[in-house]
Amino acid sequence: MASLHLKLSRDGFGRLLLADIRMTEEPVTPVRAFPLAAPTEGVSLVGPDGHERQWIPNLAELDAASRTLVQEDLDARELIPEIRRIVAVSTFSTPSTWQVETDRGNTDLLLRSEDDLRRLPANGLLVASGSGLHFLIRDRNALDKTSKKFLDRFL
Repeated sequence: MASLHLKLSRDGFGRLLLADIRMTEEPVTPVRAFPLAAPTEGVSLVGPDGHERQWIPNLAELDAASRTLVQEDLDARELIPEIRRIVAVSTFSTPSTWQVETDRGNTDLLLRSEDDLRRLPANGLLVASGSGLHFLIRDRNALDKTSKKFLDRFL
């Protein structure tokens, strides 16, 4: 399905470069329009001045090499740990400290109120911790039985 032809490369510092029609290269930063709801749709390549240089409707439209370059930059910029398991909660009312296993290791997070849980499409949840870091539960139905039981008390 690759139909969008972009000339992307990296410079000696590892920055993503986009070549224009005159083959002048400029550093760009990929930014997702919908990072949680539609992570592969709507990616903008933004120049150093903050203006959009190229709109990518869907990453699947890029050739494999360009898609890899853009995805590497997106992965390096975005830090949303994914909760794989809720191990324990300090209390079933808020504020509550949760012990969780994430794709980046184990940690504790503070849930200040039920408003810190935001529903996402496909049974997902975005959990805002008291420290300002956000955690993702991609599909709450895919969690283990104990995690679902803890979560149900707050939803």
